[in-house]
Amino acid sequence: MAAPKKGRSASAQSKPWRSLVLILIAIVALTGGMFASGHTTPRLGIDLAGGTSITLGAVPEDGNEAAINPTNMKTAVDIMERRVNGLGVSEAEVQTQGDRNIIVNIPKGTNSQQAREQVGTTAKLYFRPVLATEPSAGSATPNPSPSASSSAPSGDKDKATGSASPSASDSASQSATPSATATTQGRAVTDALKDDPTPSATGSGSPSPSPSATGGATGDADSKLQAEYAALDCSKQDVRATTGEGAKPTDSTVGCGQIQGVWYKYLLGPAAVDGTDVDDAQAVYDTQSGAGWKVQMDFTDAGGKKFADITGKLAQNPSPQNQFGIVLDGEVVSSPYVNQSITGGNAEISGSFTQEEAQGLANMLSYGALPLTFREESVTTVTAALGGDQLQAGLIAGAIGLALVVLYLLVYYRGLSFIAILSLLVSAALTYTIMSLLGPAIGFALNLPAVCGAIVAIGITADSFIVYFERVRDEIREGRSLRPAVERAWPRARRTILVSDFVSFLAAAVLFIVTVGKVQGFAFTLGLTTLLDVVVVFLFTKPLLTLMSRRDFFASGHKWSGLDPKSLGAKPPLRRTRRPVAPVETKEA
Repeated sequence: MAAPKKGRSASAQSKPWRSLVLILIAIVALTGGMFASGHTTPRLGIDLAGGTSITLGAVPEDGNEAAINPTNMKTAVDIMERRVNGLGVSEAEVQTQGDRNIIVNIPKGTNSQQAREQVGTTAKLYFRPVLATEPSAGSATPNPSPSASSSAPSGDKDKATGSASPSASDSASQSATPSATATTQGRAVTDALKDDPTPSATGSGSPSPSPSATGGATGDADSKLQAEYAALDCSKQDVRATTGEGAKPTDSTVGCGQIQGVWYKYLLGPAAVDGTDVDDAQAVYDTQSGAGWKVQMDFTDAGGKKFADITGKLAQNPSPQNQFGIVLDGEVVSSPYVNQSITGGNAEISGSFTQEEAQGLANMLSYGALPLTFREESVTTVTAALGGDQLQAGLIAGAIGLALVVLYLLVYYRGLSFIAILSLLVSAALTYTIMSLLGPAIGFALNLPAVCGAIVAIGITADSFIVYFERVRDEIREGRSLRPAVERAWPRARRTILVSDFVSFLAAAVLFIVTVGKVQGFAFTLGLTTLLDVVVVFLFTKPLLTLMSRRDFFASGHKWSGLDPKSLGAKPPLRRTRRPVAPVETKEA
């Protein structure tokens, strides 16, 4: 009979309680985190908890019906899905209905108003230089504006690093703010239009022509724009809804934007950078300087050149004409200032952002340019009555399946079923607490397919126990006693369990990647429970069986232990035998 390996393996075999204590600590920590966060139940999907359903209809721009085609509709669905789901698993559903409608289903518990704003914001995204800005009438004291700088590594002399710039209040005082008379305001806006630093619509970098250079037509347009800017009151919602409506990228326009509760009105130049020039944007927390949340942007090659050009021109101007407005659907969602040209194709926007604000701006920058314009056709509340009935049926089916598994274990494995049932309970506790924590962490929502994935996981977990138990029984059939049988069976059972779980996890990963919507919930749950199966078998089932093998009930092969050598048809016990000693020959003298 082979003796247990010496060294680290022998130590692990002699102290299995260490693994049991470790998994117990993990369960206690996860449970404590669950209660501390206040999320003691998993977040439910729209089919179980209800939610909001939004219907969006595609609208042809300039009568171009040909733009409403399957390719553009699919692109719009992909962008909207990324907007509402982000990097999480919030289970929001986005799908086409007919040739020109898109249905967005948002589960209860999600910030449906914010999701509606992000989904319904369908206009083009533009970077426009700020020619003038000031708080609207009746607004509170301005708060600091965010700043834009290069996100290049420090020490790279070819890229801007950014430095302190005036606050928004300073910008407002130095800008073309109106006095008590309309004449002063009109002259200020006219001067700003003459000094427009933006490149032309072709991106060549040449200044926009002034009124004197273009004749009466441009002068009339400037007069109309300055009158619109003077009369603009961004504190009124109905005014904000129509501000900048119909403005072309090549035209100057006005806009409204909110900074920490204060509404500003903006005079904006022609678009210098298009939303499609942004390759990627993400919200990150600045841990090095402690500046809080910021938004990092990466531009395409062409976009990086345009951005370097416009920031280089803006940096030469006094405040507020060293700012650019990020304009989406006529609203200035951010207006950072610059003090030097930002090259290299990447930049960052920093300021007094909360995590939600930074993530919202990053989403708009990443997914702001839709190929079509949409209008909100209807918004309805979805009840969970049907989903509740289906959930009840699913839970009953799961309970029946679990009861059958337990009954099989009791009949076939008898005493060993005690270890299997405890392992199932530990796996269930880990799954429940992790799902509850993943709801607020990444937006995971438990829908009906996810429940199905959890039910399937019962069989996967039970299969791992059966593989190990059968290996142990095979060793007993070979004539070994229980303690060495437990250790000798583990390496072979371990390989089989790992291969089986790897295949299940791989299938779940592929399914999660190539599918969308509810099917992802099934794949996510299946992958999560498969990983937990490995953790439970290694840190709980194996150490517990090692401890139980030292108890007389199991070690003696009691007939109710499930390890009775007689009922298993075991061979005679293996014993060590010594080689016979050769007789010593003696020679007679």
